[in-house]
Amino acid sequence: MSNKILYFHGFKSSSDSGKAQDFRKFIENQTSQTKILIPDLEDNFQEANKQIEDLISENAPNILFMGSSLGGYYALYFAQLYKTKSVLINPAIPPLKNFEIHLGKNENYATGNKFTITNNDISYIRTLYHKKISEPKNHLILIESKDEILDYIETISYFKGSLIDIVYGGNHSYTSIKSKFIKIKNFFGIE
Repeated sequence: MSNKILYFHGFKSSSDSGKAQDFRKFIENQTSQTKILIPDLEDNFQEANKQIEDLISENAPNILFMGSSLGGYYALYFAQLYKTKSVLINPAIPPLKNFEIHLGKNENYATGNKFTITNNDISYIRTLYHKKISEPKNHLILIESKDEILDYIETISYFKGSLIDIVYGGNHSYTSIKSKFIKIKNFFGIE
């Protein structure tokens, strides 16, 4: 069976993310049966959501989800919606605590795109979650304890019952990603 992995980069990032590109190379060297798609998500949350829905429609079935930080938030939402697996790397979790620090003018670090975040934007993205993780074992959570943005203890608590892999140390960019590629491949059942 041929799978497709949709990989979602983090907030103010792009498809050029080192983690995403390293994982793409790994998968391409391992198998021709799995295709990895790494879109440049729109900075506007509603547009990003529509973009993801379109990608899913174009690439269904057999889609798996993967994401880092805010991309992990999206990946979890869609994996639950479509009842499939996800790998989440230092994921943002509901209710996106302290996200208000991004209100106002922002710039995408990777693309240079300037955009504004309003209270309505934050309210919208906070609606993209499921109150309960229905199939915890469908989610592999990769976290590093020294994440300077997200509290790893809150992440562990939120994903109770999921497969959680903790690296003590590291940071929000998840420095140990390459050492987890085999684990991710096995979790997704990629041959």
